[in-house]
Amino acid sequence: MTLRPGSGSKTCVNDDILDRLQATISARRGSESGYTAQLFARGRGRIAQKLGEEAIETVIAACGADPAAIVPEAADLVYHLLVLLADAGLTLDDVRAELQRREGIGGLVEKSQRAEQP
Repeated sequence: MTLRPGSGSKTCVNDDILDRLQATISARRGSESGYTAQLFARGRGRIAQKLGEEAIETVIAACGADPAAIVPEAADLVYHLLVLLADAGLTLDDVRAELQRREGIGGLVEKSQRAEQP
């Protein structure tokens, strides 16, 4: 968070693009027009399908010769993930909390702990 430059205001603005994107996506839920509103209207199954498509496109780009081609696909992937999270009533803070819970735990150990849960 930073102070709005030159405004003399103590109002904070969020300079994290992912948080701003999440807020925009949430604001468009229930809207009547726009791509994000269409995704919400079509339901979680369609949102999940789009997320899967974007994941595949990211993998295809990663297998190509140009690393820069990964970036726009990754942006699409993150956008669709945020739409899915919003549809499920979740936020980046939920993901952050899970990552913090896992911090310092080796990947194999963490994965085995998930497998043990009923």
